[in-house]
Amino acid sequence: MIYGQEVNIFVRLLVICLLAGVLGWERESAGKAAGLRTHILVGIATVLFVVIGEYIAREFGTYGPHVRFDAANLLGAIVTGISFLGAGMIIFKQREGRDIVGLTTAAGILTTAAIGVLVGMQQYLVAVGSTVIVFIVLRFVNLLEPRNRMRRATDRANANADELVEGNEGKG
Repeated sequence: MIYGQEVNIFVRLLVICLLAGVLGWERESAGKAAGLRTHILVGIATVLFVVIGEYIAREFGTYGPHVRFDAANLLGAIVTGISFLGAGMIIFKQREGRDIVGLTTAAGILTTAAIGVLVGMQQYLVAVGSTVIVFIVLRFVNLLEPRNRMRRATDRANANADELVEGNEGKG
């Protein structure tokens, strides 16, 4: 026998797999540490925490007015946990002696968690819209950043210089 509540939860999980998968694919295709699997797992965990929170609120509601459940504390715990995950990614990258990297990935993980909360609350339109906006930001906004324009110009200049060197080696 299929239970409506369990089917509803499963639909939420499928939706977040799709939405978080889009963001994870973008990060993975850009060669970032947190890719497809990480984003999907963060999204699933967040939806499950919301579902667990709903269950706790419903169950504790039967004990009377002296017992209450604060959903804001649940959301605070989700944000804290995901932020800890993101901070770990940033610190890990710093230890390699490079510039600070991983900030966008950490922000993407936090945003994926927020989208997971929306899906958990069955706010599908806002979740899909947020996913589209975040995808556009991750994929295209970096093209507008001055340091990235300079890096692309330097890469083109280096590629042209390499072609000139290769062309002159063939003549000699």
